[in-house]
Amino acid sequence: MNITKKIAVFAFAAFALVSCKKEEKNTTEGTVATEKTEDVAAKMETASFNIEGMTCAMGCAATIENKLGRLDGVTSAKVDFETKTATVEFDANKQSAASLTQTVEGVADGKTYKVSNMKEELKKA
Repeated sequence: MNITKKIAVFAFAAFALVSCKKEEKNTTEGTVATEKTEDVAAKMETASFNIEGMTCAMGCAATIENKLGRLDGVTSAKVDFETKTATVEFDANKQSAASLTQTVEGVADGKTYKVSNMKEELKKA
């Protein structure tokens, strides 16, 4: 019985070591992608808007804030449950007011949240 346990532990350790190899990335591809993003200067904007339909800070507001924060080009997203507002800083080359609205209104069943009073402002460097 003791030998069986030792064999099982050894087999598990060997499997773990073999399956957890780091994959090398192709540096040529990474360089090309970096060059492409450096070609276009970031056009930072701030959008502020109201969100109707939120019923709680922990569920609704936090979920919307996380969804907005994960979008490509978004540098910060803040959703305030008390005032029912959101403020998002984003790269206008990657996102737009329409895509932010679509993201918020698409959370949950797509009918719960509504965006209104969208205000965009170009952020000066």
